[in-house]
Amino acid sequence: MSRCHSLTLTGVGTGLLWVGWFGFNAGSALEANGSAGLAMINTFVATAAGALAWMLVERARGHQGSALGFCSGIIAGLVAVTPAAGNSGPFGAIVLGAVASVVCFFAVSVLKPRLGYDDALDAFGIHGVGGMVGAVGTAIVYAPSLGGPGAADYDMAAKLVVQVGAVLATTAWAVVGTAIAITVAKALTGLRVTPEVEHNGLDIGEHGERAYNP
Repeated sequence: MSRCHSLTLTGVGTGLLWVGWFGFNAGSALEANGSAGLAMINTFVATAAGALAWMLVERARGHQGSALGFCSGIIAGLVAVTPAAGNSGPFGAIVLGAVASVVCFFAVSVLKPRLGYDDALDAFGIHGVGGMVGAVGTAIVYAPSLGGPGAADYDMAAKLVVQVGAVLATTAWAVVGTAIAITVAKALTGLRVTPEVEHNGLDIGEHGERAYNP
């Protein structure tokens, strides 16, 4: 498949994902009310901030801003704002989306090469890391001083402890579950295809046909 076709499909898929994300962020209010409206605008502005932040970091690092980076920033913003969609003001959502995007950029471009783990689609670097930043950041942007819906006596430090604990517990659960799944998959089918199949593409190696015309 040509690079042009690949980028087109990536852009279309990202756009569909962004539109669909409004459904479960705003839809989580279960009715058309102010909470749903807040979640919808936060989902929009945090995601836009994430997309722009990723491209700006690319330029700051000496690279040209890319369409793939733009789409990656969108995903980072969407993931990060989800726990804060109804628990933040628009300004806090913008900051959260931008910060998460920058952190995800370095997780993908610096942390992954340094640690050498296999994450072809950057699921951990964007979804995992972005989710952690969003979950912890929710405790910050909920504060009324940042435009959040928290009460005047909101205790940010206490909520940060709760959110960090939740992230650690979720991480432990995911690590144990993944270890079990990998062990079962390795015993049944193996974890990787051969280098030759990986080079030629799984469509040919596993299915005997191309999914897309080059």
